[in-house]
Amino acid sequence: MQQNRILVTGGGGFLGKAIVKRLVDRGDEVFSFSRSFYPALEIIGVKQILGDIADAKAVEIACSGIDMVFHVAAKAGVSGKWIDYFKPNVIGTQNVADACIKKGVKYLVHTSSPSVVFDGSNMEGVDESIPYPTTYHAPYPETKAMAEKIVINAASANSQLFSAVILRPHLIWGPEDNHLLPGIISRAKRLKRVGDGKNLVDTIYIDNAAHAHILAGDRLKSDKSISGNIYFISQDDPVPLWKMVDDMLDAAGLPPIKGSISLKTAEIAGAAIETIFNILKIKKEPPMTRFMAKELGTSHWFDISRAKRDLGYYPIVSTQEGLVRLKEWLNRTKKES
Repeated sequence: MQQNRILVTGGGGFLGKAIVKRLVDRGDEVFSFSRSFYPALEIIGVKQILGDIADAKAVEIACSGIDMVFHVAAKAGVSGKWIDYFKPNVIGTQNVADACIKKGVKYLVHTSSPSVVFDGSNMEGVDESIPYPTTYHAPYPETKAMAEKIVINAASANSQLFSAVILRPHLIWGPEDNHLLPGIISRAKRLKRVGDGKNLVDTIYIDNAAHAHILAGDRLKSDKSISGNIYFISQDDPVPLWKMVDDMLDAAGLPPIKGSISLKTAEIAGAAIETIFNILKIKKEPPMTRFMAKELGTSHWFDISRAKRDLGYYPIVSTQEGLVRLKEWLNRTKKES
């Protein structure tokens, strides 16, 4: 069987590395494109190409001789300068799409986020037909929405030569998480529940997120009719957000959250804090923003029927099993440090 040459942008990140490992395990020739060098990738035989995703020439070089690209690299966050998100998320995605078409890469799996359709209200069981909102409360979801449109347009305009799909994983977590879990743990003592604590959300365990990406790439090669499609992916098991936070704290050996504030109070506080941080030009992530308040105080879970039907995606690790694995990893990490 011919070996696939696959490029993963952001291959050293949380999701990127999980995808890379699965591709390596099944025998693909894997390349990673990132700004930094990762020794862990070198150990498993991944060829690393260093560069900035916003540098069109660097991306073009990385895509040379590649069969498929998993575009995972992005800047995530709840606050910050617009340009800091626009460069990697929009310009970077345009560079990837352009390079794929110019260099003859036939397949692209693009990682997005359900936040691109979040309008600040409850989203319960919605599917991919839900439209983009008219306004956004943060640069991350807006720039990721712009990136989705770039991918869809590229696939439509070059349908004979190029196919692409978009995945929207929600709240990825698990061992080696370097974003969501550290944020929860670092704020554990001062965290308060936003709202009544009953809002349900989708999450996705890291192995399931990587599994869905691999399935999407394989299906795209065998069925070009799915090109241009968008897919929500999750545990298919909505949970109360604040119970999930407590479960993660428990896995880390920390007590549950005790206090709570109303969603309205959190929004007012978020707006005030954003204003202060902007005036004083404070660069660190604020403790609360309007976008964060709405994310923490509303329900957002999704119908993944399309991913089941088209990709054959079903979670391979349950939420409970994932929490057990997370706790084991955290305990192991403590002993090693």
